[in-house]
Amino acid sequence: MASQNASLAADSMVGEESLGVSNGKLGMWAFLVMDAMTFAGLLAGYARLRWTPGSDWPLPIEAFGFTGIQLTALNTFILICSSVSMVHVLAEQMRGNMERAKKWMLFTIFGGLVFLGIQGFEWTHLIMDMWPYLFDEGYEAAYSVNFAATFFILTGFHGLHVSVGVIYNLIIYLGLRSGKITKDDTSVVEIAGLYWHFVDLVWILVFTFVYLI
Repeated sequence: MASQNASLAADSMVGEESLGVSNGKLGMWAFLVMDAMTFAGLLAGYARLRWTPGSDWPLPIEAFGFTGIQLTALNTFILICSSVSMVHVLAEQMRGNMERAKKWMLFTIFGGLVFLGIQGFEWTHLIMDMWPYLFDEGYEAAYSVNFAATFFILTGFHGLHVSVGVIYNLIIYLGLRSGKITKDDTSVVEIAGLYWHFVDLVWILVFTFVYLI
């Protein structure tokens, strides 16, 4: 009886089906489409500023330093690994191995926290050591300031998504741990996975645009 009540509680999180998929999944897809448009607008604004004729846009290798790009490449790898571990959460849940599903979810949460920690370190290093013109009112570096502004907006907005994703995954983990999410409630984990994979995919685009091109 308790298991049935828990399953019903989890089902209420995703709702009935519409158009052949659960309302929860449909809602997440709608949200992700709108969010993708927001990121597309930010990346388009970045591209417009960078490729303005005659602009003196800083080269990423000079702005971040080679070590900075390497560190962010490592951070990108960590986020991709967390996305892979999220796949394992759903796979183990479908097999009924709930203990392994919980462990993989912990790996996913840990990967998100490491990503945020490295990003926080990077921001501190850039503000304090690499971009002193941010605090120098007499420094004429219009495009350097534009570069820094677009960098903080893009990576900060993405970092906000990662933070929300970590909290989201933590809630799913607690649901798995308490038994409120059972092996039959795969839609709940699948919806969380959609969000996390989206965050991973968007970061690959941001990393390519801002750090590599």
